[in-house]
Amino acid sequence: MNKRLKPWRNDIAVAARAAMRGAPPMHEAVSLRAVFVFGRPATHYRTGRFAGEVKEGAPGWKKTTPDLDKLVRALGDALSGIVLRDARQIVDLAVAKIWGQNPGCLVEVRALPGS
Repeated sequence: MNKRLKPWRNDIAVAARAAMRGAPPMHEAVSLRAVFVFGRPATHYRTGRFAGEVKEGAPGWKKTTPDLDKLVRALGDALSGIVLRDARQIVDLAVAKIWGQNPGCLVEVRALPGS
């Protein structure tokens, strides 16, 4: 249990409620797409007159903690009862964990036909 988990899930829930605009949770099987964006550390940036520019060799993929599977689990829990009735409805999943300028989580949930 990370001390930042509860506030993060709360932030996701607040954004999800706003996106749903009062609509009830989906009951169909869903496809979930998510990109978790983490702020780059200072070591990824150049210095001197090129300060603020990302170094050419700086990685794009975040290979360090938190684990992607734990992020997905927390996201599914945060969306449950708001966007979905339950995270078990997620039957199609595509996720990524990257470094970026604007930390956050981009999420798309779509109901799947025939469910």
